[in-house]
Amino acid sequence: MNTSNTICRRAGILVALSAVLAGPAAAADTTLHLRQGDIAGQRLDGAHAYLGIPYAAPPVGEGRWRAPGPAPAWRGVRAADHFAANCQQAPAPAAFRAWTSEYLIKGPVSEDCLTLNVWTNAAMPAKATAAAARLPVLVWIHGGAFINGGASVPVYDGARLAAKGVVVVTINYRLGVYGFLSHAGLRAENPDHAAGNYGLLDQIAALRWVHANIATFGGDPQRVTVAGQSAGAAAVHHLLASPLARGLFAQAIAESGSGLGQAPPDGASADAAGAELATRAGAPGVAADIAADIAALRKLTPDQLEAAGAGLKFGPTIDGAVLPDPSYAGHNTNDVPVLTGLTADEGSSMSTSYGEATTASFADLLRQRYGGMAPAFARLYPAASDAAAGAAAITFERDRALASAWLWASRRMSASTQPVYLYLFSHVEPGPESARYRAFHSSEIPYVFDTLDRAARPFTAVDRSVARTIGAYWVNWISHGDPNGPGLPVWPRLQAKAPVMLEIGDVSRARAVLEEEKLAAFRRGAQSPDKAGVVPAKP
Repeated sequence: MNTSNTICRRAGILVALSAVLAGPAAAADTTLHLRQGDIAGQRLDGAHAYLGIPYAAPPVGEGRWRAPGPAPAWRGVRAADHFAANCQQAPAPAAFRAWTSEYLIKGPVSEDCLTLNVWTNAAMPAKATAAAARLPVLVWIHGGAFINGGASVPVYDGARLAAKGVVVVTINYRLGVYGFLSHAGLRAENPDHAAGNYGLLDQIAALRWVHANIATFGGDPQRVTVAGQSAGAAAVHHLLASPLARGLFAQAIAESGSGLGQAPPDGASADAAGAELATRAGAPGVAADIAADIAALRKLTPDQLEAAGAGLKFGPTIDGAVLPDPSYAGHNTNDVPVLTGLTADEGSSMSTSYGEATTASFADLLRQRYGGMAPAFARLYPAASDAAAGAAAITFERDRALASAWLWASRRMSASTQPVYLYLFSHVEPGPESARYRAFHSSEIPYVFDTLDRAARPFTAVDRSVARTIGAYWVNWISHGDPNGPGLPVWPRLQAKAPVMLEIGDVSRARAVLEEEKLAAFRRGAQSPDKAGVVPAKP
């Protein structure tokens, strides 16, 4: 009996000792050695997550409105187990319109925000030295009209994609007046990069950090896909055009999208907004004192700065350096394959009157957009009653967006041999007022990232199936520049003479971009003196 008790006590000691050792071993398993210092992450959903890693110096104090400086170093092991602050912006609501809380940032905001997050397959860091085993990389640029958003948005969580064999990186970058103030005083400070595109310089700095460090996480720096949605998609187009981003990515994804926005303003227009800001803020505002203007603006608190800038627009600018081409024809500067597309109801959550057109208001819309061509569009989109007009307006806006994407792609393909793949996401995400919002702007994101569980929405087996389908296409694209793969409907490469794309929905299938008659009408509309109807070659 005594012998048995002794054996039991010894077994208990061994079990307890193994439990003590397991804690440090588990922590050590996530510790990586970067040039900046050691970091310890956490294991989540079958992946290792490393959150809040600085990729550049904090742009605060005298660093406000300067190009991002070198990433800081640290001693000891840095706990990379939580998101850092989002970049400075107006307070975010808990939810609004179609965008429930999982689409909005979490946590504080700060000017000290140039950080990124990495998710990698749990087995990969230990194999990082084996180049042949390295995984493809996705660098995600968040949307938010260049004035809000951040990498802490729950639907951007990269764990599920990482578990599928992709190293996922999400980044913060300066926004609004902090990221895009253009002013003669800033140009005088640093003529090498002009002024106004600090947010884009942040993105380029993040890509350079990825290029230098991602192998440590098991990623392949030669297989980086840069991707973004909405303003993030516009940023992707700016990176395609920027010579400063050359060689930093191998392919691109622009979700909502291509041809949907407006070209950036020139430096003179942007400088006018900067001068107005200085005047409102009480800066000297005299040409001889432009340096004093900037010094005064750098001393303002965020509240003071944002109050002075209320109503002014700050975004990317044709600055002659980051974006050097005033015609924006430089979108082939970085000539890489592009996957691009849009949701079926881009405007539903941006307009309180979406789908509520009358025969009169729809006729007015066509006249405003196309002038003398309005009768031709009225024949293509008949609206004999108010009910018919509402449906016609929805179809018209969707087709107009598809035509814009197609015309953008046509111009790109005329100057490039690299492939373009075009999609339309038509699946309706369930949730508040889903019948009204339909396939709204941003609604494809949780399906791409497989983050449906971040929302309290009544998802079904159909939603899970759509997530598996679109996720497989995106992983294939990130892995080898072709979305096609076993078990998936064939997604044709876009051809100049065969405008066929993929519709991703409850049933995914290849289909014509538009009927030829409609496509021809939008093409003529884009070439007419009144070009308000289509924006063919802009991000």
